[in-house]
Amino acid sequence: MRRADRLFQIIQILRRSSRPVTAAALAEEIEVSKRTVYRDVADLIGQRVPIVGEAGLGYLLDREYDMPPLMLTPDEIEAVVLGAQWVAGRGDAVLTNAARDVIAKIASVIPERLRPFIDEPSVGAKPGGIAREDPVDTSELRRAVREGRKMHLRYRSEAGEETDRIVWPVIHGYGEASRLIIAWCEVRQGFRHFRTDRVIEAHVLDATNGLRRGALRRRWQLWREEQNRQRPSE
Repeated sequence: MRRADRLFQIIQILRRSSRPVTAAALAEEIEVSKRTVYRDVADLIGQRVPIVGEAGLGYLLDREYDMPPLMLTPDEIEAVVLGAQWVAGRGDAVLTNAARDVIAKIASVIPERLRPFIDEPSVGAKPGGIAREDPVDTSELRRAVREGRKMHLRYRSEAGEETDRIVWPVIHGYGEASRLIIAWCEVRQGFRHFRTDRVIEAHVLDATNGLRRGALRRRWQLWREEQNRQRPSE
């Protein structure tokens, strides 16, 4: 790895972490010695990159640090391409077009030497198997998630039973063969997964869930962690 790429990678690692990152962890990810990391971090600090911390304790990057957002490495470009391929094969029409637009925007600004990583990537996503159309307006669903609004669902279970639910959507999920509404269900008083192809009717309500932004997602994450702990180990 070229030194310039290595310095950039150190910044990226620190940028994505909210906790101090040790020289050992940096060295392991970049595949260099700790001594090289110490020298590189000192050079970055000398170039006025706001890194705080010290050897043995770990390093943090000041959250206010601003760096050109499209200084992408080949691996980062291929990661974006792979993700866009996956979304284009499984997303609704809005997200499919958005994924294609992202790639077009990146292709228009990256250096010519990096274009092959978009035009001929070394990675690829298997074509999706999710039906394009289902009864849920996914744009409205995403609006409900972002604004913390409740939704009314008329839902058909696998056994064919139809029920009306008021739910607090957490996230619009994607499986290999179906889309999901992951939500807190007022009827069941718990988190549930609703397949969108089983939704008969759905609409966003004016009422909000009354929680602070991010609180419902944190509750869901704790619930998911608890579910994972309860699963029997193999």
